Amino acid sequence: MVRMRGEGVEMTELTHVDAKGKARMVDVTEKGDTVREAVAVAGVRMKPETLDKIKQQGLKKGDVLAVARVAGIMAAKQTPSLIPLCHPILISNVTVDFEFMGDSYIKIKTAVKCSGKTGVEMEALVAASVSALTIYDMCKAVDRGMTIEQIYLESKRGGKSGIYIRGEDAKSDG
Repeated sequence: MVRMRGEGVEMTELTHVDAKGKARMVDVTEKGDTVREAVAVAGVRMKPETLDKIKQQGLKKGDVLAVARVAGIMAAKQTPSLIPLCHPILISNVTVDFEFMGDSYIKIKTAVKCSGKTGVEMEALVAASVSALTIYDMCKAVDRGMTIEQIYLESKRGGKSGIYIRGEDAKSDG
């Protein structure tokens, strides 16, 4: 990986673009298998009444969080079909958890794990995004004003780049 400096900010060379600027899949043939984990977060903001209906399982479509959990797990497994240059990965675990924040927000946290040559950041992000979209889909009849917010990578570990924790400098797990 080549590091470049531009306008006072250190940037990493884009790996999915060749020297001529054409899109390419990164060749991971020579990389070693390591345990890789990634955690992503998304949120859904809604009316307090909508969150109450979710908590009470009072929506006609059924258990919103159960369906959103399954949707997130399925989405993680389908990431290479959705994101063009992602490698198919043999995922060993996906978790999708929900936390009620205040009276109008659901925080979604997904974690994806594998042992392989490339990371699972995109799988975790796709899982969080699709879980949020599923909550929207299941609740839109009662609250079309919901917003999906704050989709981000919280942490990752494994591989050559080591550990990343949002808000901290990159660390090596050596």
